[in-house]
Amino acid sequence: MTEPTKYALVTGGSRGIGREICLKLGGRGYYVLINYQSNAAEAEKTLAGVRAAGGDGETMQFDVASGEAAGAAIAAWQQAHKGACIEVVVNNAGIRDDVLMMWMEPQQWHTVIATSLDGFYNVTRPLLRDMLVNRFGRIVNIVSLSGIKGLPGQANYAAAKGGVIAATKALAQEVAKKGVTVNAIAPGFVRTDMTADIDEAEIRKQIPAGRFCEPAEVADLAMFLISDKASYITGEVISINGGLYT
Repeated sequence: MTEPTKYALVTGGSRGIGREICLKLGGRGYYVLINYQSNAAEAEKTLAGVRAAGGDGETMQFDVASGEAAGAAIAAWQQAHKGACIEVVVNNAGIRDDVLMMWMEPQQWHTVIATSLDGFYNVTRPLLRDMLVNRFGRIVNIVSLSGIKGLPGQANYAAAKGGVIAATKALAQEVAKKGVTVNAIAPGFVRTDMTADIDEAEIRKQIPAGRFCEPAEVADLAMFLISDKASYITGEVISINGGLYT
């Protein structure tokens, strides 16, 4: 008898941490919905990698910051796949726009908040009902060291990620009885496009482990939280920062 298809949605899945999570989900046999905002070519590369890893999937273009766009895309997919349940969602999409607050323009505040914090709500809420009905779900939110510790020049980013951390803890308590877990992963400095503008040699001096994190290491932690082995872990924020902040 063929195993039922398992569906997962990863926001910001075209590059970096999101891509690595998509690839590992593919390796576990998931059908992966790879969300991206604008870079279709990179999303297609991720999809090819998912298939090479033994899974399957499709790309899904929408801006997580838009509740209307996210809701429409998810509703269209659900309409086209009656009876299917997206049982895993990884809220990974996020942007940085670093500047000291005294020079921060309103748009720099609102766009960063909208992508991470509004994005979490816009994507997660439409998927909750099916998870609760099926009495199984895994919600993993990629947050940041900045959301725990705060970093200068990142009042917007810290507020966005800190908000997702608080929402993670609240939602976990709402859905735990239905077999749905909600956890957050807080990476420190990860070698991705998002940190390409950072002086890595200088930052490494501050990190006890002496190096940046690799995206695959974050993805491995996400896969553990998604697995059945983590069914009693919920409402947690797990740091992965090489000892930079504990």
